Amino acid sequence: MQGTIDGFRYGAVTPVAAYLMACLGGALGLRCVVRSLHNEYSWKAGWLALGATSIGSGIWTMHFIAMIGFQVEETRIGYDVGLTVLSLAVAIVMVAIGVFAVGYRGATAGTLSAAGVITGLGVAAMHYLGMSALQLNGSIEYRTSTVVLSIAIAIVAATAALWAAVSIRGFLASLGASLVMGVAVSGMHYTAMAAVSVHLHSTGGAWTGDSATSLLLPMLLGPVIFLLLAGVVVMFDPLLVMGEGNWDRSFARHPIAPKPGDGQPDSAFTARDAATPRPVVTNSGRRGPSPTTGRRRPR
Repeated sequence: MQGTIDGFRYGAVTPVAAYLMACLGGALGLRCVVRSLHNEYSWKAGWLALGATSIGSGIWTMHFIAMIGFQVEETRIGYDVGLTVLSLAVAIVMVAIGVFAVGYRGATAGTLSAAGVITGLGVAAMHYLGMSALQLNGSIEYRTSTVVLSIAIAIVAATAALWAAVSIRGFLASLGASLVMGVAVSGMHYTAMAAVSVHLHSTGGAWTGDSATSLLLPMLLGPVIFLLLAGVVVMFDPLLVMGEGNWDRSFARHPIAPKPGDGQPDSAFTARDAATPRPVVTNSGRRGPSPTTGRRRPR
C-alpha cells in the first residue's frame, strides 16, 4: 500500500523559512571566505572553518526545517537522533573539504571541479542520511532518475558556491550570490523529495515516540543560534561588511606612518626637509644666494 505524501503540511511557511536559512548560511560563509582570502592579516584557517561551518549548518537547517512540513497521512513520523546529528557533521566536514581546498590552492579549474564534486556529494549524502533517519510504519523508496538529478544539482550548486567564495568580493555581490545559492540548495532538496515514495507496512512497526516537530525543533535550535552568532560577528567586523575596494581606500586614507630607518625612499618628504634651506637656481643656471645666509653658493 502506498502512503499519501504531503511535503507542504504548513503551506509556504516551511519552504520560505528553509530558503532563508540556506541564504543566511551561504551569505555568512561567503563573507568569511572573502575575509580570509583578501586580507593578509586575517587568520585564514579560522575564517575558513567559520565559513564552512556556516554553510554546512545553513544547508542542514534548511533540510530539516523543510522536513517539518513533510508528512505521510497514514502514519506518524519520527527521527533517529543519532543519524540526524551525524548528517549535520557530514554536511560541515564535506563543505569544509571544499572550502579549504579552494582557500589554500586557489580557484583553478582542477581544484574547483574536485572540490565542487566532493562538496556536492557531501550535501547529497547529508540529505539522504537525514532521510534515512526517518522512522515510520513503512519503507521509503526512491526514483533513481530523480535521485541522480538531485545529486547533479547539488554538485553544480556546490561548485558555483565555491567559485563565488573566491571570486566575488563586494558585499552586495556576495548577498546576491547567497540568494542564488539558497535557490539551488532548496531546489536540490525538493527535487530529491520528489523522488520519494512510501510503501506502508500492513501491520506493526508504527512509530510511537515523540512527534517529528518535537524532535526536530530542539535539534534545530543549536545550529540556528550558531548562525545568528556568526551573523553578529559579520555585522561587527567592518572588513567583512565592506568590499575589498573599500579596504584599499580606507588604507589609503589612513596610511601607516613610516618609522626612521624602515627603508623608506629618500624622496619621502618630511618636516625636517621643509625646514632645510634649498639653493635658488637663476635663469642663467647660476646658483643664487642662500635664503638664510645671503651668500652665493659655489657651483
